[in-house]
Amino acid sequence: MSSVSFANPLIQSNSVFNNSQKFNPKSFSFLHPWNPLSSFSSKSIKKPSFNLRISAAQTRVETELRPVVEENDQKGIFSFKHYMVQKADLVNQALNDAVSLRDPLKIHEAMRYSLLAGGKRVRPVLCLAACELVGGSESAAMPAACATEMIHTMSLIHDDLPCMDNDDLRRGKPTSHRMFGEDIAILAGDALLAFAFEHIAVATEAGVSPERVVQAIGELAKATGTSGLVAGQVVDIDSEGSNDVGLELLEYIHIHKTAALLEAAAVMGAILGGGSNTEVEKVRKFARQIGLLFQVVDDILDVTKSSEELGKTAGKDLAADKATYPKLLGIEKSKEFAETLKREAGEALAGFDPAKAEPLIALSNYIAYRQN
Repeated sequence: MSSVSFANPLIQSNSVFNNSQKFNPKSFSFLHPWNPLSSFSSKSIKKPSFNLRISAAQTRVETELRPVVEENDQKGIFSFKHYMVQKADLVNQALNDAVSLRDPLKIHEAMRYSLLAGGKRVRPVLCLAACELVGGSESAAMPAACATEMIHTMSLIHDDLPCMDNDDLRRGKPTSHRMFGEDIAILAGDALLAFAFEHIAVATEAGVSPERVVQAIGELAKATGTSGLVAGQVVDIDSEGSNDVGLELLEYIHIHKTAALLEAAAVMGAILGGGSNTEVEKVRKFARQIGLLFQVVDDILDVTKSSEELGKTAGKDLAADKATYPKLLGIEKSKEFAETLKREAGEALAGFDPAKAEPLIALSNYIAYRQN
């Protein structure tokens, strides 16, 4: 199998995070050509039971899609609903097995509480679908798929902390720090972060070359640290209360804070599935577009749906006067942008077997038209 390079067009080599200078939003270019406003600027809770069988950790995918699986699962016709339910079941079981209850009991209870609390499982499903797209087996990518969900869960635990977003509700349940206290919540996030990399290194099947495992780990590390999630969060924090947040800065935040991990999930799947450099870069482009699409839709839902519908606090960004796509573009222009991103994502998969690409195309539609 050919070697896959670490080159990542998402992360610019002339990083704005130079230790010798303060972040300057003008020091990077707008990463997406669709820019209708390129010059615009806007300056005591009961402790849970931890008999956490996987059946008790119902995901939104299961509760939304399972009732209609049978009627849509017609022989010979691809059913995205069936696909998502099947993959979510497999991911949930793998997560349940990977993060078992063991000593020290308290930290593993906290890890499992957030990890198995539900969720759409978009990132792990994306990883598995990308692996299968390039001809790999689902089992080759499952540890990496689980790792992306562990890191995503870590980011949610830390985002919800009083020193960050100070949120009490996540996935329809009390947040980790409300259940266990800030100290254990921080450590649970740290433990999930560390275990994600250990899990890829230890659990990836022997048939995958060590070089590809290392490459996959490198992708995930970049997406998590100061070239990805952490960078987006830092700039987001620095931008709070600013009246000078335009589309360029907003896209930088979301490309790093949200899209980077989705991109890493897909790219890891393609690498571990044996994809060529060309195939991996096509998958990267697809994932980058749907990663930004995910955030645009999130921004729209935040101002159009209730907390009950979302399973998290609605209107939080509006109350904090944060820059969002609806704030800068309006609802309708934001929807148009989402459609553009979805179309470009589909175009990135040209040249792949249409049957193998169908789950990813369907996933981009799901992200674009989801209701929570």
